[in-house]
Amino acid sequence: MKKRGNLRHNFLIFLSIILATSCSLYGGDGTTMNYRINGDVEVWLTTSNQKNLLSQQPVISAFEKSNKIDESVTQIEVNPEITYQEMDGFGASLTDASAWLIYNILDEKQQKELMYELFSSENGIGISFLRQPMGASDFALKMYTYDDVPQGEEDFELKYFSIDHDKEYIIPLIKKALEINPDLKVMASPWSPPAWMKTSRSLIGGSLREECYDVYARYFVEFIKAYEKEGIPIYAITVQNEPLYVPKEYPGMFMSPEVQALFINEYLGPLFEKENIDTLILCYDHNWDNIEYPEIVLKKAGKYVAGTAWHVYGGDHSAMSKIKEKFPEKGAWLTEASGGEWVPPFFDAFADQMTHIIRGTRNFAKSIVWWNMALDQNNGPTVLKHSTCRGIVTINTDKRDITYNVDYYTMGHISKFVKPSAYRIESTNIQSILETTAFKNPDDSIVLIVYNRTNNNKKLSITYGDSEFNYTLRGKSAVTFIWNN
Repeated sequence: MKKRGNLRHNFLIFLSIILATSCSLYGGDGTTMNYRINGDVEVWLTTSNQKNLLSQQPVISAFEKSNKIDESVTQIEVNPEITYQEMDGFGASLTDASAWLIYNILDEKQQKELMYELFSSENGIGISFLRQPMGASDFALKMYTYDDVPQGEEDFELKYFSIDHDKEYIIPLIKKALEINPDLKVMASPWSPPAWMKTSRSLIGGSLREECYDVYARYFVEFIKAYEKEGIPIYAITVQNEPLYVPKEYPGMFMSPEVQALFINEYLGPLFEKENIDTLILCYDHNWDNIEYPEIVLKKAGKYVAGTAWHVYGGDHSAMSKIKEKFPEKGAWLTEASGGEWVPPFFDAFADQMTHIIRGTRNFAKSIVWWNMALDQNNGPTVLKHSTCRGIVTINTDKRDITYNVDYYTMGHISKFVKPSAYRIESTNIQSILETTAFKNPDDSIVLIVYNRTNNNKKLSITYGDSEFNYTLRGKSAVTFIWNN
């Protein structure tokens, strides 16, 4: 009897725990428990006057949410129960030019410090995504691919395929980046196939010869396997950078949507399956002003295509949402947004880039990627006669010093805090006044980015479940808040 009594007593205790837990999870009306901020809120600020550049501010203490509404205060609600896309990462490109500068111009100490400033979340901005050119782009010391042969010769067996060029300084830097941030993802995009595969028989101009569809697919596989052999997994590829633009000074190639769909559907996709390549295939890799291109490719080759890569030089962010509506199972990646003289720093460039970060992610982009990681004081090295692009940092080849540009601080507002595999969550957005985007990290921490588009200071009230905190955001400034859930 005594033993039975203990069992009954233990059961009642167990039942009471279950009921207590249930009461804490569910309210009387069956709604789920309200969530709240645990501890203080971290604050990181950048102001257009540059007095604050991703500067940590005093922490804010949250308090119990008030039911009173002050109409002079802008209300922002963050709701983790409404989730959107999973994030892949944020970063730029270690182009041939960028990698050469970092590897060859900086001394060992400078190089180490810069790599940590770029790729470490604790010491820097925690870059987590690289978009690497497959061969030369416009920002290279010379034009090259991985299978260059003398004029008039061909190499359908890819006997001369080699990534030796990249082993000199590009691959060593990517390896260092992976050591600093093991969560780093690497995607790759070609500006041009080898010249012998093209109608122009040159890296400049032309299109892919029909008889080279098969060998070009094998070229991708060779590249992926060669990089993986170096310890660098290739997360995703695009088939052609900016396929609707044929540059006259640097490597490029025209590729119609019909040809891209055919190439993926009949050659690249099946070969990836045969070779057990799990690298994602993304289509398009060009501007927002043409949504018909990805629509055609996704309709015809959607079996093999994970989604669309986008650039920012035409159209607007809503293009990504329009394609998402038509192909909800497919992803969107913002893969190139260069800073340059056409949007002068600091004030205008800051506004432009914060807009890309917020509207990009609010329109389902899984990545935000600037262009060159580093350029010199002349916006090079480059094969162009004149370059107007700007790197995340400038490395002066005469003084051998480093300048951190506006692009570094804007990228840092998201890359330092939002981790790969985070999910975008719902947040109040008033596009003409205050733009916001919010995320829930894998460790359940919450990140809210707010950009004040106006010239006036704005009083904010941020609510998160049962919690609330206040902040006054200066005009034309951006802030990142982070708190524990």
